[in-house]
Amino acid sequence: MSTTAKAFAALAADAPFEPFDFERRDPGPRDVAIDILFCGVCHSDLHTARGEWGGTLYPCVPGHEIVGRVRAIGSEVADLAVGDLAGVGCMVDSCRTCPACREGEEQYCEGAGFVGTYNAPDKHLGGHTFGGYSDHIVVDRDFVLRIGHDEKDLAAVAPLLCAGITTYSPLRHWKVGPDQKVGVVGLGGLGHMGVKIAAAMGADVYVFSTSPGKREDAKRLGAKDLIVSKDAEAMAGHVGSFDFILNTVAASHDLDAFLALLKRDGTMTLVGVPEDPHPSPNVANLIFRRRALAGSLIGGIRETQEMLDFCRDHGLVSDIEMIDAREIDAAYDRMVRSDVKYRFVIDMQSLKRPA
Repeated sequence: MSTTAKAFAALAADAPFEPFDFERRDPGPRDVAIDILFCGVCHSDLHTARGEWGGTLYPCVPGHEIVGRVRAIGSEVADLAVGDLAGVGCMVDSCRTCPACREGEEQYCEGAGFVGTYNAPDKHLGGHTFGGYSDHIVVDRDFVLRIGHDEKDLAAVAPLLCAGITTYSPLRHWKVGPDQKVGVVGLGGLGHMGVKIAAAMGADVYVFSTSPGKREDAKRLGAKDLIVSKDAEAMAGHVGSFDFILNTVAASHDLDAFLALLKRDGTMTLVGVPEDPHPSPNVANLIFRRRALAGSLIGGIRETQEMLDFCRDHGLVSDIEMIDAREIDAAYDRMVRSDVKYRFVIDMQSLKRPA
């Protein structure tokens, strides 16, 4: 059995988004059906829909920053009820049995890899998964998150399901906290959440950007100051002083300029995947100060719930601009130009409005 979902889809890499109907499964015993109220727009959505990473399965319904209201639950779901607020992030399943999954790190699933919310094999109905640019979704309870924020903030909560956990996970893993000096490279959808979360953890946060005009915004978000990364003198004034640097930039760039700013035993973690590789860093920069260059991928379900609760307790949400579903292509074009502060969110009620 199934239900018809209404969505907006890209039918080809060079095609604009258009209305699209498809089938969602009826909830099984362990499933939760969610009426989607808002869905954030991630740069990964753009790369996938426009075929920039290869392997896109069309029709493509992106969206993995999903918040909404539970419409139905399976007979074995005891801890959620119809009417509850819930969220879905980047994953809807994993092998559940490998060491990573057993340790709550499903994003590193060592079986067949995690099942993406969109553009992944759909083991229930066949074909591939469709994401949150739609009116409802059905997901296994183990991959559904509880939303504890006030309902009035729900739209701004949506990007936490990707941008929030992508920045929270490395900050948590590398134990960022009070009395630490932390840098965030880039002030975009990821970076602005990195600043908010690191500041809430008690760190002294500095933003690195090529745009000096972002200084006041960086401070508003919780940073002590903004360092213009192309200003050699400004960068030199911070050499060897950072405990941790979160690098959110997804464009190829020189990593050495930032590695030199780390203290002995400091770490810089990359969360952005560039289209072209970064130039290889100078190994001496690492060896002579026992510095580390690392990477991090979203976060497991348990940690994502922890992040949502942390953000609720500290009053953190994303800075967003709401759009209609018919504005997705225009939003993508603006994202390419970095013309958004700091995350687009689709009002899924717009699916019901006449064109």
